Amino acid sequence: MDVALRMDTDNKKSGSDTHAYLAPLFLGTAGENSDAFERALLAVVREHIDWRRNFHPEDPPSISVADQHQPTFAVAIERTEHALRDLSARLKRSAPMFSPRYVGHMASDLLLPGLLAYLATTLYNPNNVSAETAPVTADLEIEVGQQLARMCGFNTDPACGPAAYGHLTSGGTVANYEALWLHRAIRFWPLALAQALADDAQIMSIIAKATADAACESWRLVNLDLDAIVKLYTRVNEVLAQRADTDLLRARIAAQRFERLGAVDFLGRHGIATPIVICPRTAHYSWPKAMQLLGLGDGQLWYADVDAHMRISPAAVGKLLDRAWRARVPVLAVVAVLGTTEFGTIDPVHELVALRKVCAARGQAFALHVDAAWGGYLATLFRNADGTPIPHEQVRSRFRYFPSSRVYRAFTSLGRADSVTVDPHKLGYLPYGAGAFVGRDRRMTEFVGQRPVYIYDEANICDEGNRAPACGRLAQLGDYILEGSKSGAAAAAAYVSHQVLPLDAEHFGRICGHTIRATEYLFEQLQATSVRMAGSCTIVMPVEPDTNLVCIGVNPSGNRSLARMNRFARALFRHFALDAARPQACEFIGSHTSVLRKNLSAAAARRMARKLRFDPDSFVLTASDPALEADHLFLLRHTLMNPWLSNDGESGNFVGRYCEFLERAIARTLADEW
Repeated sequence: MDVALRMDTDNKKSGSDTHAYLAPLFLGTAGENSDAFERALLAVVREHIDWRRNFHPEDPPSISVADQHQPTFAVAIERTEHALRDLSARLKRSAPMFSPRYVGHMASDLLLPGLLAYLATTLYNPNNVSAETAPVTADLEIEVGQQLARMCGFNTDPACGPAAYGHLTSGGTVANYEALWLHRAIRFWPLALAQALADDAQIMSIIAKATADAACESWRLVNLDLDAIVKLYTRVNEVLAQRADTDLLRARIAAQRFERLGAVDFLGRHGIATPIVICPRTAHYSWPKAMQLLGLGDGQLWYADVDAHMRISPAAVGKLLDRAWRARVPVLAVVAVLGTTEFGTIDPVHELVALRKVCAARGQAFALHVDAAWGGYLATLFRNADGTPIPHEQVRSRFRYFPSSRVYRAFTSLGRADSVTVDPHKLGYLPYGAGAFVGRDRRMTEFVGQRPVYIYDEANICDEGNRAPACGRLAQLGDYILEGSKSGAAAAAAYVSHQVLPLDAEHFGRICGHTIRATEYLFEQLQATSVRMAGSCTIVMPVEPDTNLVCIGVNPSGNRSLARMNRFARALFRHFALDAARPQACEFIGSHTSVLRKNLSAAAARRMARKLRFDPDSFVLTASDPALEADHLFLLRHTLMNPWLSNDGESGNFVGRYCEFLERAIARTLADEW
């Protein structure tokens, strides 16, 4: 059967149903749902005005009718309208991310429920760092954190063991910073405890029991895992609570903490080397920034090689862990990526979980953090409404290729990580900025804290237990997060969006699944395009997609030079670049990426060279002249998250048109540049 016909047959079974499901959820490429949007927006504006009018209606108005008839009033309104018209004109040069012709960066049309909730909440301007300033949206934010935790497979019921928590951030970058900040505070707490209370026999006995080391050696203390440290913290605080000098003892501990002393003083006192973090070479650029900001130094970020599919190599991670163990260097965290920025590839979380267990047996601990900024919401594809995982074959039956066994096991192991980053403003289809941090044990928050008295009153903070999320310390977000001010609008947007589309396969997963099927169709269409153009060029996906990101390389026939191929690819990309002066002139808008040779193993570099038919010796670690363009591979990058790539149930409506445009663009570039 013809590839396109086969895909159309597969999708006709569910295409029209999926389209009908998606139709009311977005504003639409031509604003088709504008009437519903305007009605809903006008309604929330009117309700907001009513709210203002009914808050102490006995108070006199602050703006009188006479004020509104003053000449200066009319001038100010006119200037406002003029400025808004000017802004609107400028904004029309924006990237048309709502359109299925936009296949560039990780952005798309926004979910209508989330967009309306965001706009409505902005009128109230809540600041979620404190439940006092945001009594509604702080509660919503904690509930959204619980929803995301359940989506990741974490337990959220305190009655069933350590309960997870989560909150929103301005983006995945800040969530990654927070992960290292928290894990550093937790891992170094036992050292501060032992230093501060070395003369307290009862406390030292508790520490010795926790470490199985009567000497309470620093190396053993810094290699306790999260569960052991939380257990130690809980037991110590139970004991301290019974002492008459509780506050004094806690102050002594605080005085010995890393956060008080700084890196040089703290590490020097304990004879401990600066800890490292291990991440894949494909990790986001936020990770070296995080190491710099935390004072650890990006030289302590050890990069693990990736395999030929651009996934982190567990064997490479194991070698780095062995190296750290032999040198007695603490490993703060190992980072897995669930959806790399370049390729959308999924690291084998399950294999890193197994590696953590092996290292724990020899006394080496590390936190496992998963950077799922891109792929986090794809976890909905693996979850039933009751939170239970869907069997692999059942998930597989909805797609042609997705998910492989490794991808399935990675997603279903997500709940065994210690912390996760998710970006609702990516595959959650919400406005910027809405990232999220999720931790598997809410007691992690106890190891950090800033409690200014103008925000917090300890007497008014109740224990969480099974009460409402806002009733407790979790709602005091400003205490344990990095940000000092944060809008409640993002929390409201996520909450409403998740109410309309619960985070399971039959609801939110239908959107994610639709984009995966579009990606599968593009995968097959590109193969057909490659066959048609075999006489003039080689078209290759250097890495087969794990998710809904696709990168392609194009090499003119007969060319063996990587530098020449890169120059051709850059010329080709000009046909896909946004023309801000004339966005309507852009037929399709894409993005690009460059894979650096230094981030590839020799085997992976040879594999890419072989697939794209250039000389592997022309792919060098460091180019003597940057103009030679020989130390990287320039690729066209496609993010297929727009809900309208497949319209009216006809797979390949825009995907097929994209491939036709790609052929024309290649032909023009060959004629002009080659």
